Amino acid sequence: MSKQLRELMARKAKHVGAMRAITDKAAAEGRDLTDDEDASFNAEKAALDRCSAAIQREEALIEAERSAGVVIPDGAHITVTDNGENDQARGFKSFGEFAMAVRQGSQRNGSLDQRLVIGAAAPGAGTYANEGSGADGGFLIPPAFSSDIFTLSLEGDALLPMTDGTEVGGNGMTFPKDETTPWGTDGVRAYWQAEATQANASKPKLGTTTMRLHKLMGLTPVTDELLEDANALGSYLPGLLARSIRWKTDEAVLFGSGAGQPVGAFSGSAAVVVGKEAGQAAQTVVLANITKMIARLPPGSFPKSYWLITPDALPSLFGLTLGNYPIYLPVSAGAQGSPYGTLMGRPILVSQHAAAFSSQGDISLVDLSYYRTITKAGGVQTATSMHLYFDADATAFRAIFRVDGQPKIANPIAQAKGSSTLSPFIQLGAR
Repeated sequence: MSKQLRELMARKAKHVGAMRAITDKAAAEGRDLTDDEDASFNAEKAALDRCSAAIQREEALIEAERSAGVVIPDGAHITVTDNGENDQARGFKSFGEFAMAVRQGSQRNGSLDQRLVIGAAAPGAGTYANEGSGADGGFLIPPAFSSDIFTLSLEGDALLPMTDGTEVGGNGMTFPKDETTPWGTDGVRAYWQAEATQANASKPKLGTTTMRLHKLMGLTPVTDELLEDANALGSYLPGLLARSIRWKTDEAVLFGSGAGQPVGAFSGSAAVVVGKEAGQAAQTVVLANITKMIARLPPGSFPKSYWLITPDALPSLFGLTLGNYPIYLPVSAGAQGSPYGTLMGRPILVSQHAAAFSSQGDISLVDLSYYRTITKAGGVQTATSMHLYFDADATAFRAIFRVDGQPKIANPIAQAKGSSTLSPFIQLGAR
């Protein structure tokens, strides 16, 4: 993709986001667009149309340049090199085909598929001298298939992409932080100054947060009988590894203990709980529960927030109204892009990570831009070995994902003139 095309795509996304913000604001307030909002929306749409036309022109130009061919000047020469190392799949058409090659190459008299020894998949010293055995008795899975597993693990309603994520090349990273507020008593402050008086000085109050990667590992032995069915394995094993990686990562993002895993958004001291209403019955959700949760969000968090809800709580949302307007919109024209609809204009994620209905945390409101994560550059690291389960006639497939995370703030935010604290991580209390 050319630089111009990337810039145009970024501009298009910006216009789409601006249009969405205008309609979300009106939907959250239960009204139609004002004249000014309608004009702003139309202006953004016109800009979007111009941007889309520019993208089509750029794509057409790129295609024309590609098909025009390359003119080789007189005296030039062409050097041919083996491009196998640059092929992210190492020449394999699928994960199943790779697994079949591993099985055949790991057998004592089996022939070694030369694609297994390309680049990073080259064999090294193992426990026993065996040209069919890769480093430490195994072969590295080609990068293309590792990438497939990592992509699958972020599909659906995965929470990791919603966080403020950073890829790191080492084992950790240190971030500076400033948790002061404009109305607080420390940090950088401004003062009203009388004429000819000495200025009041203030200085930043900076701290640091050090994060170190934790290891999440899946080890899966596969029988040789299953390896013989290459097509089945190609769709079966990566999906299972991805599903487990995603589940464990998301659970840690929300509730991790910090001991050998991330500190969860609701495990730290920054989370708050909105209690039930006086006399509220169990197995119910009332309007005040929802409005009070929204009121605890920091300024600017509402447009970035998501509801995390247990499936059993969904029926209780039907019928909730603000005056004559329903606050829960199931899948409809007013809730496009959210499979389970919207609540007060914000998307709903129905999740098994939520607590049981009527327990604390069965409904949560989160802005995960306040949650920082680091992941190891390159995504999931994968490898195979036939020695670990040699006596069971099985080959082991291993996937390692290194990640750490923690809330950006250590405590809830005190308001300038309010009694309640604010937080991007809010749970509804038990009822």
